[in-house]
Amino acid sequence: MQNNSLQLSTKLQQKLSPMQIQVIKMLEYPSIELEERIREEMVENPALEIDVDEVKDSTFDEDQHEEERPSADDLEWAWNGDGEDYDDRDDIPSYRLRVNNRSADDSIYRREQSNGQDLDEYLLEQLSTLNLTERERQIGEYLIGNVDANGYIRREVESLADDFAATQGVAIGDDEINHMLDVIQTLEPIGVGAFDLQECLSIQLAAKRRESSFPTDVLNLAIIIIDRNFEMFANKQYDALMRKLNVDRDLLEEASVLIRHLNPNPGANFGSGADTISQTITPDFIVENVNGKLIVSLNNGNIPELRISDNLHQMVQDYSGNTKNQTKKMKEAIQFARQKIDSARWFIDSIKQRNNTLLETMRAIVDFQELYFLTGDDRNLRPMRLKDVADKVGFDISTISRVSNSKYVETEWGVMPLKHFFSESMSTTDGEEISSKEIKTIIRETIDSEDKKSPITDDSLTEILNKKGYKIARRTVAKYREQLNIPVARLRREL
Repeated sequence: MQNNSLQLSTKLQQKLSPMQIQVIKMLEYPSIELEERIREEMVENPALEIDVDEVKDSTFDEDQHEEERPSADDLEWAWNGDGEDYDDRDDIPSYRLRVNNRSADDSIYRREQSNGQDLDEYLLEQLSTLNLTERERQIGEYLIGNVDANGYIRREVESLADDFAATQGVAIGDDEINHMLDVIQTLEPIGVGAFDLQECLSIQLAAKRRESSFPTDVLNLAIIIIDRNFEMFANKQYDALMRKLNVDRDLLEEASVLIRHLNPNPGANFGSGADTISQTITPDFIVENVNGKLIVSLNNGNIPELRISDNLHQMVQDYSGNTKNQTKKMKEAIQFARQKIDSARWFIDSIKQRNNTLLETMRAIVDFQELYFLTGDDRNLRPMRLKDVADKVGFDISTISRVSNSKYVETEWGVMPLKHFFSESMSTTDGEEISSKEIKTIIRETIDSEDKKSPITDDSLTEILNKKGYKIARRTVAKYREQLNIPVARLRREL
């Protein structure tokens, strides 16, 4: 017999409101992305407009802005009758598309345009000057399309041949691919079209042989090292190389200098197009030292103040009070306008909450790291975790994480990522809590001043730190060294 029963259970579930979700997203935007987000919202929402009373940019035309505010007829363009937004910008009044939010004194950290020529274009220009058959030119153009930003082709010959046949509908042999690879590897920048670093350096050395501008013994030794003993050289096994190649230290050092002056990334000096954007940093915060007092501010110089459109709001009020003369379409348009006004309020409130949260978080960080902001010395950084800041300001740890991620602060010591100020704690022999940043600073300074012919090992670094009173294990020293992108002692050794 089947036993049917009813069970009652309770479950606690937290749901975020649309407003909360919007605030969370706003927290993640750095300043420059917030600018773009505001631009998008102003195009999409006719209820949003720039608060011209707050605009400090003298180039903003307030009179023209006033003249082009929406009239009663604009309720029709704001809504297409189906409750959907227009997506055709030709139908949107020009004031909706004009957001003049550039300050007269634009930050030196703004993104800048790079007009460097595209690597592909440069290679194709050279290819067009060569005496090639139509088939060779077609293969060459295909191979240039497979050159990455650093100038390498990272695919096997067989894969290139198969892909060419599939995309061009023409069967091709490996020998034809190899022939055109040889042609491309004669183009500038020298070294382009190589499969790996070893081949790239080998191509450059072969070109130097044709120049005949280097001593033959030095150039020949460099070629032998790269072509036949690359792994030993890369691992700096100099003594083993001298024994194997039967050369003295002076000759090996000259060949090493020649190799080190080659270009490991021949395509790196080219952009990915004429309009390539070079990602320079726009700080989100500014910390100033005013007579020993640290002042924290948001870098919002290019972000406009927003407000609800007075005209649109008044129109909704006027038409709402005149229900007798409203058509169905007008009622739907008014409802649409109300929704846009509500959305605009949410958007403005979200930006305000974002700014308040960012400021409170940054002020807490400055309070924790006051000595650093006054001196600029990493050794004065205190141990600080996300939880420490969260406890101080009363926010959730995830909120602090969102604020500190991808954000930068401008100080008199330079522009720093917020993550720079967070670190784990270490203890000295006296029991004092210090930041791991201080340990890393000592490691870097010690290695910078070492004898490069006899570099300091991780064991020796550990002994040095212990003598200075820092309780630290060798494996931790090795971890910090790796985080500093410093190779092991064997790879730092020079002739």
